[in-house]
Amino acid sequence: MQLTEAILQALQTVWSHKLRSFFTLLGIIVSVAFLIAVVAVIQGMNAYVRERLAGAIVGVNAFQIRRDPIQVGFIDDLAWSRIQRRPIIAPQDVPYVERAIPDAQAIALQSGWPTPTANVAWRNRTIGDAFVFGVTAPYQIVQDYQIAAGDPLTDVDVQQRRLVAILGYDVAEKLFEDAARAVGQRVRIRGWAFTIKGVIAKKGTVLGQSWDGFVMLPLTTFEALYGRRQTTVISVKMPAADQVAEAMLRAEEAMRIAHRLRPGQDDDFSVDTAEGLISFWQSLTRVIFTVVPAVVAIGIVVGGIVIMNIMLMSVTERTREIGIRKSLGATRRAIRRQFLAESVTLSLVGGVLGLAAGMALAGLVGAVTPLPARVTAWSVGVALGLGLTVGVLFGVYPAARAARLDPIAALRAE
Repeated sequence: MQLTEAILQALQTVWSHKLRSFFTLLGIIVSVAFLIAVVAVIQGMNAYVRERLAGAIVGVNAFQIRRDPIQVGFIDDLAWSRIQRRPIIAPQDVPYVERAIPDAQAIALQSGWPTPTANVAWRNRTIGDAFVFGVTAPYQIVQDYQIAAGDPLTDVDVQQRRLVAILGYDVAEKLFEDAARAVGQRVRIRGWAFTIKGVIAKKGTVLGQSWDGFVMLPLTTFEALYGRRQTTVISVKMPAADQVAEAMLRAEEAMRIAHRLRPGQDDDFSVDTAEGLISFWQSLTRVIFTVVPAVVAIGIVVGGIVIMNIMLMSVTERTREIGIRKSLGATRRAIRRQFLAESVTLSLVGGVLGLAAGMALAGLVGAVTPLPARVTAWSVGVALGLGLTVGVLFGVYPAARAARLDPIAALRAE
């Protein structure tokens, strides 16, 4: 029997026993679908964190000089107590950094975490829990903000502590229904009246969270309203990504001079990019990737055992057929190849169905949740490879058993 003929016969067997075949392949279908869906979500999140989340927090081609490091996760008590003893990043530090990095595209000072929230009121309308943060004018360049209406903040606004504000697009739209109408209006924040100078163009959402629900004030005005923050941050934006690493070294040297640190003393500040956030997420996904194969392997083994049992049952049911084929000259190799082809075809069908189910599940996750999902080529290859491997491993024994049947005894079988 030719290999193609064996595969066609296997497909006919699957089709003629659809319900039995489905339950036979259920373990493989579920395992492969789970693998495809989980890997798609994780890969999508990896790209999302790198492309959008990290850039939205720190900025593109940018780094930050902070009192506390960008470290998502647990910090032990001793390290945390050392961080708390660090001095505040102050406005006096900015000139040192500016002199050290004259080629920077922008160097800004901004209020740090935690970002306060407040109600923003205009006439009889109020927007609750808008984020309020203070910045110097270059921060708008660091974050690549575009002005949808009005004008951006300027150095004069910061120097003169003006009562002006820049609104995020969502706040302007909810209060005024049109961003252009917001410019020149006066809103109240914590009882203070601010003139709206401009509206930032829509930035969109990250993981379902809007990045347009904020009010931006001149840093000096913000500190008059909320007091100086303990976590003020200096942000530096370079013209190109390949200039960031070298600029970080110059910034570190400038900050050591500004803080009068002697050689051998540890830095009392952190110079970070978004890599800290990305590294944490990647370490988390590595943990997930160590768990997923174990779960998939259990389902694959169970599915393989079921396929082997079904193939053994098929050998028993087709004993007389095997005897007839052998009496007509079929070799052990031909019989073994026939049953092995059926086993591989059966498991590959399970792999393909699992692949389709996994892609559908990943698409559903991407459609109904803020989690992105990307089906990768390597996960598709793994899914099909698993189907092929299961068919070979768990089909060898039934195929060998069929090949070893005595033709005379097989012909006597009922």
